[in-house]
Amino acid sequence: MPLTRDFKATIQARASNDAEFRAALLSDAVELLLSGDMETGKSVLRDFINATVGFERLAEKTGTPAKSLMRMFGPKGNPRAENVFHVISQLQEETGVHLAVAAA
Repeated sequence: MPLTRDFKATIQARASNDAEFRAALLSDAVELLLSGDMETGKSVLRDFINATVGFERLAEKTGTPAKSLMRMFGPKGNPRAENVFHVISQLQEETGVHLAVAAA
């Protein structure tokens, strides 16, 4: 089901005003990816990108064209681990949200 413009605007507004929400969104995306739920993880990461830095700014930071990034995190995208971790690194730098990994 595609997201509506209202939903995207709501997520963007909340992410711009709520640091805890931004952190939770990125954390959830990474947890989903690590658990093997690539489809949902990519979707949440795409929402995070749209709500924070945007694909154009992320493209500048990663050196990867914006359209390639959009495809990478789209429903049929299959990003390499190297690309995912580079994107996450740049997102952490740009948004000030820093994640740490701990064994469960």
